[in-house]
Amino acid sequence: MFFKKTLLPISSLFFSISLLATGYGLLMTFIGIFLKQQGLSEGSIGLISAAFFLGAMLAAIFSQKLIINVGHARSFSAFSAIMVMAFLGHALWFNPWFWSVLRLISGFAFYAMLIVLESWLNEKSTTDERGKILAIYTIVFFLALALGQLLLVLEMPANTIFILGSILVLWSLVLVAITRITQPVLKPFERYSMPKLLSIAPLALVGSFVGGVFVGAFYTMLPLYVLNLFDQPKVVSVFMAITILGGLIAQMPVGMLSDRLGRQKMLAWAGFFSVGVLMLMLMLPWIWHESVTLLYLTGFLLGMSLFSIYPLSVARANDEFDENKDLVEISRTLLFSYGFGSFIAPLLLGFVLGFSATAFFVVLAMFALALGRYSLMNEQIPDDHMNVYVAVPVTSGDVLAEMDPRQDEEWVEEHRPDIEHTEDPEQATDPSNPDIK
Repeated sequence: MFFKKTLLPISSLFFSISLLATGYGLLMTFIGIFLKQQGLSEGSIGLISAAFFLGAMLAAIFSQKLIINVGHARSFSAFSAIMVMAFLGHALWFNPWFWSVLRLISGFAFYAMLIVLESWLNEKSTTDERGKILAIYTIVFFLALALGQLLLVLEMPANTIFILGSILVLWSLVLVAITRITQPVLKPFERYSMPKLLSIAPLALVGSFVGGVFVGAFYTMLPLYVLNLFDQPKVVSVFMAITILGGLIAQMPVGMLSDRLGRQKMLAWAGFFSVGVLMLMLMLPWIWHESVTLLYLTGFLLGMSLFSIYPLSVARANDEFDENKDLVEISRTLLFSYGFGSFIAPLLLGFVLGFSATAFFVVLAMFALALGRYSLMNEQIPDDHMNVYVAVPVTSGDVLAEMDPRQDEEWVEEHRPDIEHTEDPEQATDPSNPDIK
């Protein structure tokens, strides 16, 4: 019934999202590899890559006004045309500054298109179905990202990859153009309030920023390290795909554990576990330089932790839902913090990697260690304030907050896990001794 009544009518949107995510995954990794093969330094590559995330942040601020004025279908067509022109522009002229502008335009167009698609999904999602639709969205997004990485195994010429990326974007446009779904009404842009969120959920804000740093470093700088180590683009593509799949597979167990143990402990785990995996990756050249299997294993483990940080941060903020009803504003602020971390990562780590691979992993490990330590320093959330973990895509548009089913208190109560307590009955009834996590 769910498939026929709800999922089938919006299947074109999911296909469109998968095509966009595949092109995004393909181009993000390839451009870094291509620039490295052209002899650019890691610092220069970091600057060019950071432009993409700057465009994404600008899209979150400015694109909604255009969407509101001209409608979803027309704005999606315009953003698609802009993105195709940016992709094809890479094949016209190779110049680092020119490519930086193209990456900024690509980031703006890509995130604006996600805002359009997520608005449609949100419009067609009832309260009872939002959780399922968001879960399907997350799975589709992760799998499409992994597929985009695996396409690099084919070792196509640069111009072919830019043309393929353009074709994927145009196919997504065709699917949107023929859809019969009613255009939604997009809410006006709401300003971000970092100070407000910092006073409400500082750990969530810090976690989303660190999560953005890790994801930004993963897509832009980590492929360069693997390329320097093995000098095989195929190894890079498989490593990236396996890491992304590790993040997808981890969502369910991480969610279940965080619902029972608390976000604080799981964010601390994500931080400290990442430190261990990063140190293992640093020692790879001395442990077993020729073992791609060990590289893939460490990538899978790294994906389990780094792709869990942002969803855990959102869940931590939502644990305060009963006291702070403006969940959409909080979620959008977290997304902005995450985007800012993604923007900072290539700027900083590009120059660090160019200086020393050891320094690159040490800096990343310091971010992870700071997250783990800061998590343990924060207060724990009482049981009766615990919300429900919901997996969200690590790269998403600004409207995703409106799709979050945790906005509905009845849904939260229905999906809230039953926590078994082991305290004495007298302690359990004593209001001065609440069970906390």
